[in-house]
Amino acid sequence: MSVNPYLPGATVLDSLLFSRIQFGANISFHILFPTISIALGWFLFFFKIQHIRTGQDYWQEAYRFWVKIFALTFALGVVSGITMSFQFGTNWPGYMETVGNIAGPLLAYEVLTAFFLEATFLGVMLFGANRVSPLVHTVATFLVAFGTSLSAFWIIVLNSWMQTPQGFKMVDGKAYAVDWLAIVFNPSMPYRFWHMMLASFLTVSFLLAGISAYRYLRNSRSPANFLVMKLSLTVAMVLIPLQIMLGDMHGLNTLQHQPAKLAAMEGIWEGGSGVPAVIFAVPNQKTRSNDYEISIPKLASLYLTHSVDGEVKGLNDFGDKIPPVAPVFFAFRVMVGMGVLMLLCSWIGRWQLRQNRQLPKWMARVLVAMTFSGWIAVLAGWYVTEIGRQPYLVTGVLTTAQAVTTLPAGMVFSTLFAYLVLYVGLLAAYIWVVFYLARQADAKDAQGHPAPKKTDSSFSPFGV
Repeated sequence: MSVNPYLPGATVLDSLLFSRIQFGANISFHILFPTISIALGWFLFFFKIQHIRTGQDYWQEAYRFWVKIFALTFALGVVSGITMSFQFGTNWPGYMETVGNIAGPLLAYEVLTAFFLEATFLGVMLFGANRVSPLVHTVATFLVAFGTSLSAFWIIVLNSWMQTPQGFKMVDGKAYAVDWLAIVFNPSMPYRFWHMMLASFLTVSFLLAGISAYRYLRNSRSPANFLVMKLSLTVAMVLIPLQIMLGDMHGLNTLQHQPAKLAAMEGIWEGGSGVPAVIFAVPNQKTRSNDYEISIPKLASLYLTHSVDGEVKGLNDFGDKIPPVAPVFFAFRVMVGMGVLMLLCSWIGRWQLRQNRQLPKWMARVLVAMTFSGWIAVLAGWYVTEIGRQPYLVTGVLTTAQAVTTLPAGMVFSTLFAYLVLYVGLLAAYIWVVFYLARQADAKDAQGHPAPKKTDSSFSPFGV
């Protein structure tokens, strides 16, 4: 039970807990949609380029189908982002009061340079295909895709600064910028930005593959559907190994700048040299040890420091300034496990297309099941990032308890409940609409395309 510094004598345990859950629920819902729109914009731009380059209408057909899903995703991302930003004032007033001189400009840069760019050209992209030249429409698609990535850049800059703050000074309890380059290019920003970009492309790759496999199981006759399936599996097959390498580099950066988070991810309580890798355990924060631990001696030191005798700090080295260990520990394993599963599915699926020129039904069903697998990996990764930063909101500068609202716990809980009900309904509706659009495309496809001949490799994009 801690004391609210903005309301002397008042406890903040309940308000803090409900505020953290509410913000976690909001950001969990919000991040699902930018994760798709960032990379899907670039896929749409690729479809346009391929249509111009080859003259094949299949690419334009793919564009027309997936731009509908992009529009739906973009709309939900914008709306959920606005409600999330409100909480800086309602649930976390101490945040903007303390670091608003840095957070405010970064959020403004995102709106001025990215959101306005997206909003300006989104209308041309969605409604201007028959009103402007193909070149102008392609440029509009590029600018929207670029705008989504630029938006991600500024948001990652702010989040990374909160993780590894640099380039500021504290005056009378408030942060003031002294070096904007150091703030923007803080130590963890490059790793987080590219890790997020690759995560977005992998999320969209499996979305494209899963919906294409769903249409394939419904006997889709569209060559565009086959093209998208093959392209998406190829992208996933290539990018997942890159994501693994980048994740290792990000982990080494975390070891240097946020060792307590890294120790929680690995389940390391006692530091030292030759630290074992904990494969499975149930972290026990009360006893500050692991229950049911299965570990491999010295392996953690080897992959974290590249030496079997390398020294790694444990959670007990940080006193009480450690995050909730179990959520970070298990979320990290969910992220890694989902990444491995995505790697196997992309490689096996792409190999099946190469060997048989068509996808076995069992593999198509697997891809349908993996349609939103990227969401699971992204959420697990964000939980590692955000929960692992606790008890700080801004590492070493501001704790969550210092920033929390003075509103009564009951009021915070009521809005939390309303958000959860709304978000569950919107998420269910979104998923239903995505598959509904696929079924509608199949209905039109059955009338508009002749059935492809399986032996005609010149027609089939699965042909080698």
